[in-house]
Amino acid sequence: MVTISEPAKERLLQLMRLLENHVLAGSTGPDRKSAVTSAQVEHLTGWPRDTIRKDISCLGMAAGGTEGGSIGGNAGYEPELLIPLIKRALGLDRRRKFCVVGLGRLGSAYLNFAPPELAEFELAAGFDTNVNRVEILKSPVPLYPAYKLVEVISRFGIEIALLCVPAEAAQAAAEKCAAAGIRGILNFAPAVLSVPPGVTVRNVYVVDELRSLSINIPRIQ
Repeated sequence: MVTISEPAKERLLQLMRLLENHVLAGSTGPDRKSAVTSAQVEHLTGWPRDTIRKDISCLGMAAGGTEGGSIGGNAGYEPELLIPLIKRALGLDRRRKFCVVGLGRLGSAYLNFAPPELAEFELAAGFDTNVNRVEILKSPVPLYPAYKLVEVISRFGIEIALLCVPAEAAQAAAEKCAAAGIRGILNFAPAVLSVPPGVTVRNVYVVDELRSLSINIPRIQ
């Protein structure tokens, strides 16, 4: 089995989003050109074409392209064929359940977050320490007080948590999630988390993203 590097995984995720957008824009169909070429991907992303072909070759495809099993080459890449290959290679070909921990302004906003491309994920529950908030909020998913977090996550096999709690509560919440069986945490709190082996954390903090963006903006002389 081919090992895909972390940078290649990130590029393949972006490529999959480009292909999904291509389909959603109505660019496919019997009377339209459905393929996306390496040149188009290069124009949109800035990645060299050789890098694009190399990434796709990690999926077990021939980059040169032939009829049948391969969809690379000058004719471009067929979204309907390439998207499932990317999902399979990245482990996105099975539906995973996730929950929202912390139902303040940010967390409650995610309760109704269901774009079409989120089909491989199921929002299964929301949690908050404020029982009144849990009772008042209107949501398409079940909401629970935080003391039921371990029980609910274990019972429904929830694997991923969106952590939307204040910084001072983030570590304790992460520990509870890990103890309940959570395998991945998307952390929106401005806090560095310590989690057991086997639990993956990704930090999304808007101030850091703004700083990173600012660092990369050329200075005006």
